[in-house]
Amino acid sequence: MTDYNDSLDLTGIACPNNFVRTKLKLEEMEPGQILEVILDDGEPIRNVPRAVKEDGHEILKAEKIDNKWKILIKKA
Repeated sequence: MTDYNDSLDLTGIACPNNFVRTKLKLEEMEPGQILEVILDDGEPIRNVPRAVKEDGHEILKAEKIDNKWKILIKKA
């Protein structure tokens, strides 16, 4: 069993498209659901979690795996 409701792999996607795609996916989800997002290291991991928090969502986990990041976002 997974610890999230949906997943989004954004590796290779340039900013600001990372946040735009994350925001659109979150809009499709119900409050309290968890979205797993895979991001590249660097600008994406610096910007997406900050922007998601500014929108009122919660970052439950940020884990580096090799040169990528897995974040879990709880929709507000």
